[in-house]
Amino acid sequence: MASRKHYTDEFKREAVRLATAPGNSMAGVARDLGVNRTLIGHWVKNAQAGKYEMTPGAPLKSESQSEVEQLRRELAKVKMERDILKKALGYFAKDPM
Repeated sequence: MASRKHYTDEFKREAVRLATAPGNSMAGVARDLGVNRTLIGHWVKNAQAGKYEMTPGAPLKSESQSEVEQLRRELAKVKMERDILKKALGYFAKDPM
């Protein structure tokens, strides 16, 4: 199994800057940087949606954005646990002792 590549925040910022510059295409920038075009597209989409902080030297994701993502993951986990417990309750409620 191949390990995932991790790109630095500055690399992502520069890729987005190049991909959104007039006269450049995402495919061309991706080819030049050796990155998949869909990954560049994902970074550009996140930058345009305000999910990425494009100021150099700052963390790519703001603290509030990171917290929102963490809370969403936690909420999804809690919902899954709740659904499992509901199913278990239904199963054991039918079971005669």
